[in-house]
Formats: sequence, C-alpha cells, structure tokens
Amino acid sequence: MSARTATGTRVFLLPDLGEGLSEAEIVEWKVAVGDVVTVDQSVVEVETAKAVVDVPCPYAGRVVALHGAAGETRPVGQPLITVAPADGGDEPAGHATYREEERAGSGNVLIGYGTGHGGTRRRRRPRLTVAPEPAAAPVAEPAVGPVPVGTVGPSSAPRVPAGAGTDTPATGMSTDGVVPPAGGGTAPAGGTAPLVISPIVRRLAREHGVDLAGLRGTGPGGVIRRSDVEAALTTAPQRHTDEPGRPVADPAPSAHVGPAPAEASDVVIPLTGIRRVIADKLSRSRREIPEVTIWVDADATALLATRAAINAATPDAPVSVLALLARICLSGLRRFPQLNAHVDTEGQRIVQSAGVHLGIAAQTDRGLLVPVLRDAQRLTTRELAAALAETTAAARAGTLSPARLTGGTFTLNNYGVFGVDGSTPIINHPEAALLGVGRIVDKPWVVDGQLAVRKVTQLSLTFDHRVCDGGVAGGFLRHVADCVEQPALLVANV
Repeated sequence: MSARTATGTRVFLLPDLGEGLSEAEIVEWKVAVGDVVTVDQSVVEVETAKAVVDVPCPYAGRVVALHGAAGETRPVGQPLITVAPADGGDEPAGHATYREEERAGSGNVLIGYGTGHGGTRRRRRPRLTVAPEPAAAPVAEPAVGPVPVGTVGPSSAPRVPAGAGTDTPATGMSTDGVVPPAGGGTAPAGGTAPLVISPIVRRLAREHGVDLAGLRGTGPGGVIRRSDVEAALTTAPQRHTDEPGRPVADPAPSAHVGPAPAEASDVVIPLTGIRRVIADKLSRSRREIPEVTIWVDADATALLATRAAINAATPDAPVSVLALLARICLSGLRRFPQLNAHVDTEGQRIVQSAGVHLGIAAQTDRGLLVPVLRDAQRLTTRELAAALAETTAAARAGTLSPARLTGGTFTLNNYGVFGVDGSTPIINHPEAALLGVGRIVDKPWVVDGQLAVRKVTQLSLTFDHRVCDGGVAGGFLRHVADCVEQPALLVANV
C-alpha cells in the first residue's frame, strides 16, 4: 500500500491489520525524519483494537515525513510514512535491488498488505485535560484548538522542512509525539523537569507510580520514551502468579483521601483501542445473553497436595494450579458439551464446538484480555501448564497476535488472584459459559464428621440459559468441584 510522487518518494499507507480492523493508534515511532531505513524495517508500533503490533516499512530510503504523532489514531489506507531515495535518488548502500524491491513490494507480508485502501476520513483524538502529576515539574502543553487541514501536530507547532535532517518529523513533533522545547530541543536547565512526553508514556508512568523527574530520556533532546519507563519498571519487583488468592502485581499507590485539591481537574480517559473493544463486547454480552450464575464452595486441599506431588517428581516442568483447573474444565466439558457452544442468533440455532478453544482471562496494562488456547483438549496437563505460562506472559507483554485473542468457546477466569472470594462475571460473547475461581484460603470444614481447617475456594459458573438449563450447568459445576476435592476422579476421564 503506497503512493509514488513525482519526486520519486514513496508514501507507505497504514495497511489492513486484519480481523476487520479499520484503524490503529500510534504508540511509538521507531524512526525519525532523516533516518535511513531498510526494507521490512520496523518503523512504528501501533495499537489496534486487538493487540500492539510493529509495522514494517516495505521500502528502503530516507525518511522525509512521519504522518501522525504518538496517541493519534490513523485509519487504514491513510499515509503513515514517506520515504525518499537516499543520497538524492541513488540507491541506498547495500541495497542493489532497491528499485526492484519498490516494483515488487516488501517480502515481509503483514496482514492485509496489498489490499484496497480504507476510507479517506481522518480522525484525530481530541486533546484532553489530565490531572497534574506531583512528581513532575510543570511543562508547556501544546495549544488546544482545531488542527488546520493538512497538519498533524497542533496549530502552534513549528513546521520542519522535509529532508532537513533534524531529529523531529516535519509535523513539529518528536518521534514520541511531543513538542520539542524552544531553542533546540534540549532538556530544561538543571535537568529536574522531564520533557513533555506522549499520553501513552504519561499514562504508563502514572499507572505504575514511576517518577518521571528521576528518569533520563533516551529520545531526541532527552525526550522520555515508553522504553525508558519500561526499563525503570524492570528494576522494581513485580509479583505475578496464577495461584488463586495471591496478588499478581505490586499494589498501586494508595488513592488520595480527603477533599480534592482546589486546582484538581477531571481526568478524562478516551475509550479507544482495546478498552473500547472490551466495552463494546461486554455491553453486547449483557444485552444479548440471559446469563445465570451458580456457585459452590470446594475443599482444594487435595488439589494443592496433588500439584505439590507432581512438581516434586519433575521440578523442571512445574504444573500450576491454573493448569490443573483447566484440565478439570476440559474433563467437565467432555461430559457436558452443551456448555462448549454458542448461540447463532441469525440462524436461530445452537452450535456445539467440536474442539475446546479455552480462553484464559488475563489482566494486563491495557485492560482485560482473553487469549485462547486452541484445541486445548489435545494437550497434556504439562503442555497446558507451559501453554498457559507462555500465553499469559505474551498477553501482558502485548505481543499476542489478533488471531490468538478471538475464537474462544469457553473461558476460565481466575479472579482469586485479586484477593476476592466470588464474582458474577459477564460471559465473553459469543461463548456460552465461564468458570470463575476465587481465592484459596483456610476455612473451617467438616471432614468425616470432624471440624478441620482446610484450603477452601469458591467456584462459580456463569452460563447462557439459552444453551442449557440448570441441570446441565449444575452437573458441570458439581463435576468440577468433585475433581477439585478428589483429583483422582480425573484419571477416569483423561
């Protein structure tokens, strides 16, 4: 997807990123105006409604323009980056096949390369007022107001001639979507106040409690990039676990108690990208699905003992509690396939899936994602454990492809990691059921007529009442609870 100009420059258009996606938000530019790029070099990181992806440029040459700033949403088919032949039209060094590459296109085919252009409408996210961060000194914000036709940055941002060889794009923005400071783009005197950073970087720092004043930016003129904040996070201890009832991350800073400061203003968060898709999907689920939730307490003492015995025998390939719960769900769905289904409202029918595509609810910095393990019933328990660990890690890192976030038939939600006992979750549309697992805690429990302290968890099943009645749903949940209490029952079904 490109357009050739009279001067020989090539304009690379935002390609179709698949799954019917019509736009993407620019997260971070990886190149600047004046840089020389090679064929298939990653030039920008964008966030779609499904995932964060790197976009490679199929042309080689010198970057003369970047279309859009960090935080801006670009429609498919609109200009993304303009590349001119290096050295005044000569082929870049080391690229003897440059002109042939231009004629044939890139060899790295991202989803949708070569498809038709999207609409010509261009939507720019409005600039919003956010509460000031106490850790950072005041900095000058871009002027708020309408953006003149043909510009990308704010109306007050200076324009840089194409090919000037500066560190900022022709839009007047730096590669992180910030306005460079007047007088050459250096850090403020004394180095105590960070340069203006993109909304993405600010949000990431705010959510993780990173003091921006203490960071040293690696961008042009000392601009703080997203990678700088992420590097700072690696030095702080993070606690991730899939064990019910245990925290997944360090707690966020405590909220302000008491009256709000007089100068405080409302914080407005745009409903875009993955957050918007989550909102739309959950709203549709609540509108269309007549859901019912049932629950039961279960003694998980034997389940934890079974896991300990497995891991003691083969410590090099540990099995998590979540993997055992996934195995139990697969056993239950084999006995009650009515729950591994979805309702086809247009065809007025219920479709039971042949394979179990198991969704695992995972909390990430970008919101709740449900990555899918396809044909999970074919995996052994150890393979399930490995797949779950890899998938949840990729979800938190934002490296999952859109295909791995769709097509689930049943979801397992371990909300016990947040320290809660129960929940009535919303079904992941268009699935028909969702099993929730609360935290595992010590509770008094009657065993053989005697009171004892046991490891107890609450299990809940939310199901679509159109696909089955209470007998099927109750039978499935009772089977899951029985397997939690007596893991040996799984042997008869595996």
